[in-house]
Amino acid sequence: MAGSRGGLECPVCGLPVEVPDDAVDGEVLEHECGSMLEVVRRNGVLELRPLEGVQEDWGE
Repeated sequence: MAGSRGGLECPVCGLPVEVPDDAVDGEVLEHECGSMLEVVRRNGVLELRPLEGVQEDWGE
């Protein structure tokens, strides 16, 4: 099993998030709080942000 990067917290609930060492920019992770998080690389540093998925369109 791959290791994980330490120090990343869920931007929704604040709890630690296990991010695989081989995570890539744009990868989506599901956190234990139920949030879907997107891995984002900024200036060589990995960050997490809530996934802004496509909103459902009911024909409106």
